[in-house]
Amino acid sequence: MPQHNTHDSSSFTILVLPGDGIGPEVCTPAASILGQVAAHFNISLQFKQGLIGGAAIEATGNPLPAATLTLAAEADAILLGAVGGPQWDRRPPAERPETALLQLRRQFNFFANLRPIVLQSSLAATSAIKENIIAGTDILLVRELVGGLYFGEPRGRKILANGVEEAWNTLRYDSQQIEQVVHRACVCASTRRGLLCLVDKANVLETSQLWREVSEQVVLRYNKDHAKKKVRLSAMYVDNAAMQLIANPKQFDVIVTENMFGDILADLGAQLVGSLGMLPSASQGQGPKGLYEPVHGSAPDLAGQDVANPCAAILCGAMMLRYSLGCPQAAAAVEQAVVAALDAGLRTVDLGGQGKQASGCTAAGRQIEAHLRTILSSSLR
Repeated sequence: MPQHNTHDSSSFTILVLPGDGIGPEVCTPAASILGQVAAHFNISLQFKQGLIGGAAIEATGNPLPAATLTLAAEADAILLGAVGGPQWDRRPPAERPETALLQLRRQFNFFANLRPIVLQSSLAATSAIKENIIAGTDILLVRELVGGLYFGEPRGRKILANGVEEAWNTLRYDSQQIEQVVHRACVCASTRRGLLCLVDKANVLETSQLWREVSEQVVLRYNKDHAKKKVRLSAMYVDNAAMQLIANPKQFDVIVTENMFGDILADLGAQLVGSLGMLPSASQGQGPKGLYEPVHGSAPDLAGQDVANPCAAILCGAMMLRYSLGCPQAAAAVEQAVVAALDAGLRTVDLGGQGKQASGCTAAGRQIEAHLRTILSSSLR
């Protein structure tokens, strides 16, 4: 997993794609905190902004304009807010906001999506699961991101001769796609507890059977090449994995799985930690460039009200600092600031905040920034 940048200086270009719904609201504090911590660590960040999703459709007619792709190619890392909204749901599939995100992933071969599912102890009461079950939950979900049903061909819809309409999608994987994401998951597991669980449906799907065979080969090779960093592989059907995530989440360390299963399980994981607003993600390819995106989506029902939870977007900034900008100390400072704010009582509405006691998006960002300043000041003493 790329932990250190190959940049020849401490100057980086960050492309911010606010997108739709609450995307612009959560990107603002995330970018502000990125700038603050980067300055402390003598990292120069140049922020640029582009259009994506519904916002791009309204401005250009295209969910992913060529100008945005050019900016993305030139950037060292990308911070994305969210895409989508009900006003664009009736557009043809290829012209919907979500296609921009799929295209961006495919364009830069961001094949591995890392989604930390970590329960902060102060948020245990906000989870739908009993505290004794979820306490200590710390899972990394590694989701394959550029294959499977979301990209497989052929796909389409048509009206049959009898007037019945049908639709079809293709679930397709090759061994190379599986190898690269499982190897990334091995690297992740070797820095943690060393437990890697493959989630599949190998009892009925040929693609899952290939996933099992290739995963076993990759882990064997990895362990042979990294004698001091052994990884133990297990496998679990996706339906059982969903149940086990609720019944006994602490058994999991790193989960690796295909695109659709990972998409579904990540949202289930949000219930373990209290809210989708707490889940960041990093999408990576072979190099340090990455796409950093909160898992929560555009939440159009919350847009424009300044009530969104910015924690996931801010934690995306921490992941960016660690994986694309090569500054783990800065990443740790941001993570500590989020934890400190939550411990001090920060609660947005999704975390159980009520009435005047609830922090809005702007206020939550300022609270985290205040804790970050304290943390950075103490590091100078």
